[in-house]
Amino acid sequence: MSKDKRAFIEVQAAEMVFNTRKGRFHALHDIHLQVQRGEFITLIGHSGCGKSTLLNLMAGLLQPSSGALICDGREIAAPGPERAVVFQNHSLLPWLTCFENVYLAVESVFGGKELKRKLAERTDEALHLVGMGHAMHKKPHEISGGMKQRVGIARALAMEPKVLLMDEPFGALDALTRAHLQDELLKIVARTQSTVVMVTHDVDEAVLLSDRIVMMSNGPAATIGEILSVPLERPRQRVALAEDPVYVQARKAVIDFLYTRHKHREAA
Repeated sequence: MSKDKRAFIEVQAAEMVFNTRKGRFHALHDIHLQVQRGEFITLIGHSGCGKSTLLNLMAGLLQPSSGALICDGREIAAPGPERAVVFQNHSLLPWLTCFENVYLAVESVFGGKELKRKLAERTDEALHLVGMGHAMHKKPHEISGGMKQRVGIARALAMEPKVLLMDEPFGALDALTRAHLQDELLKIVARTQSTVVMVTHDVDEAVLLSDRIVMMSNGPAATIGEILSVPLERPRQRVALAEDPVYVQARKAVIDFLYTRHKHREAA
């Protein structure tokens, strides 16, 4: 992980209040966070703690009620191609092939700057990067859920974003597919040196992937309760880490935060 002195992403005293039919809902309170270039950050916490809301603020899909968010020295005021988002739902267009789904995103970013041949090369490279070169001409209904998520990641990477924002991208997958894609993501991030912020509810996923884990307190008015560094060397191997004392200690610290100090309070 390479680090600049200046934070690549900064969240400065961000507040988020939603106006709902039942009145004002205070989702996030006084969020301060700095993410370095090339860092892999996960956001974890119980349901309703504002993880996805914070990610959507970084994406520019929401604007904070107060405070500011900055990426690479510029205020985040709207969505932009330098911040690609991968959602839990792959959101592929069902009438297009995998190649066409990725090409559409590439064309929207680079269409006025590059020849169609170059756009096609970018698309091809992104699909091969996630191991989907063999299925690029298939449509979404012809491939598995895990393969759809690979295409979603390829679409994001093809735009050459400065930041990859991921909202529980593996949450709907079975355990084996999830583990396989986690391992693939580690390899992809190592190759691309991407800056990643990822929402997860899975403790093992957070420890395996992260440089730092941002643990959110319970909502409403959720805030950052604690940030845990995960000083494990890369590349990381799932099996080798299972009994690594650093891995075990990090996992224990996250579980203690979530299930002892910030036990979820179910609504009555």
